[in-house]
Amino acid sequence: MLKNYRELKVWQKAYQSCLEVYKLTKGFPTDERYGLTSQMRRAAVSIPSNIAEGYGRKTTPEYIRSLYFAYGSNCELETQISLSGDLGYMKAQEKEMVQKNIEEVERMLKALIKSLESKRLTP
Repeated sequence: MLKNYRELKVWQKAYQSCLEVYKLTKGFPTDERYGLTSQMRRAAVSIPSNIAEGYGRKTTPEYIRSLYFAYGSNCELETQISLSGDLGYMKAQEKEMVQKNIEEVERMLKALIKSLESKRLTP
């Protein structure tokens, strides 16, 4: 049994991805400070935050709902990473590394959601 959300592998991976996004966006143009930089950081923070919030909820349906919010933010961030790379705000290998992490978080979230939904449906 897990003691807290910090022991969840998906939370750990999402947290590390968030740190990477913050580091990468430091190098973005200053005119993107209130645009893409801000949006990417909010989406990145939202992922581990929603995982943590859901873990702290009282019911499985609430937990699953929070995980879906995290999943949506992950998809949003993936789009923003692609856009940033295409605009030349990050190097190809930086984009590839972050996208790989985001894809891994996506797979982990899907698996956790599927697991929780199947437990909820089992009598």
